[in-house]
Amino acid sequence: MQVTQPLTPQRVREIAAGFDLRALPPDFHANPYPVYAALRASEPVRAMPDGSWFLTRHADLVAVYRDAQVFSSDKKVEFTPKYGAGSPLLEHHTTSLVFNDPPLHTRVRKLIMGALTRRAIADMEPGLVTLVDHLLDGIAVRGGGDLVEDFASAIPVEIIGNLLDVPHADRAPLRGWSLAILGALEPKLTPEQEELGQRSVREFLDYLRVLVAERRRHPGDPEHDVLTRLIRGDGAGEQLSETELLHNCIFILNAGHETTTNLIGNALVALQEWPAEKERLLESIGPHPDWNALEPLMTLAVDEFLRFESSNQLGNRRALRSCQVGGVTLPEGALVTLCIGAANRDPAVFANPEMLDLRRENNRHLAFGFGVHQCAGLSLARLEGRIAIGRFLARFPGYRLTGTPTRGGRARFRGFLRAPFAIA
Repeated sequence: MQVTQPLTPQRVREIAAGFDLRALPPDFHANPYPVYAALRASEPVRAMPDGSWFLTRHADLVAVYRDAQVFSSDKKVEFTPKYGAGSPLLEHHTTSLVFNDPPLHTRVRKLIMGALTRRAIADMEPGLVTLVDHLLDGIAVRGGGDLVEDFASAIPVEIIGNLLDVPHADRAPLRGWSLAILGALEPKLTPEQEELGQRSVREFLDYLRVLVAERRRHPGDPEHDVLTRLIRGDGAGEQLSETELLHNCIFILNAGHETTTNLIGNALVALQEWPAEKERLLESIGPHPDWNALEPLMTLAVDEFLRFESSNQLGNRRALRSCQVGGVTLPEGALVTLCIGAANRDPAVFANPEMLDLRRENNRHLAFGFGVHQCAGLSLARLEGRIAIGRFLARFPGYRLTGTPTRGGRARFRGFLRAPFAIA
């Protein structure tokens, strides 16, 4: 089944010629990559109608990621007019780890990474295997279901919920809050999307205030409980304010949920579009998998899924002074959009970039970002992807889509809302 409808060359040229993140046509979302290729070839550093800049070359993105002194991640200037001064969305997105510069970024990242050590992540593996196998048992009983709702989205919510030790009875609203808050990062919002995002931040904060108060009374193990670690600080007097603490808990739940859901869902749909790669992977897994021996191969596969369909397609920076990128002069204050989805298919870096190659070596994709802002949870995301995708394939090698999957219709986060399937 071919899920995405091909754009004609004329349609690609039309979209590229008038490309505007704030006015994307519906057919762009189904398959943006031909448009990205056209922009990369003709206007790799493109001036946008709103005065911002859109970058599509791998080398240019790396240059921006490397230069944190010139390119700021702080979003107060960009987001204040978007969300409104004093609004919940503004407070959240300008306090969370990803949209900040040092020293806040440094303090929060250090605390989070202390609970995401190699040993801590290895300790999560048995519980993750149990969770995945439980979900697969349910799918076997039903004879199929939905790749997103019944499988991909259920895994990261549980894993991140465990990291923060959120009681299982409280986890039902997390996915809805996450989708609404991250959906508000889209370049253009409807009033309904903005209102839902604002309300979701307020509801999430109300819940977290109760959870944090309870954790202060009854601390967990700071080696594994990220919330306890964030509350306690680094032991050297470095602690987060209450506002910083609450909003970075939201960030951890959101960042670990949406991107990993997309990774798993995108991968399982892509394998339906690339049956030869699916068969190649199934031959390696075999009827009696040795998962330890397969770890390097599955890691290669996960990284290729991330390159081919990056869960997070766009990043943003602001130039603190006049500078050059790709031979183009950007003014001080320039807002820059980094198109990760385009960079990850740059033929200057990747051979046959439009092909899914699950044995691709030296895969320098930017799905996790690069530099000081590289994703803090990348090792955990790889573990979740490796176990979820591998065990799904081993259990249901003949799974098939029973309808056209529904894309989320978003430019920043690329994934599916629904993907109905049967197991035989």
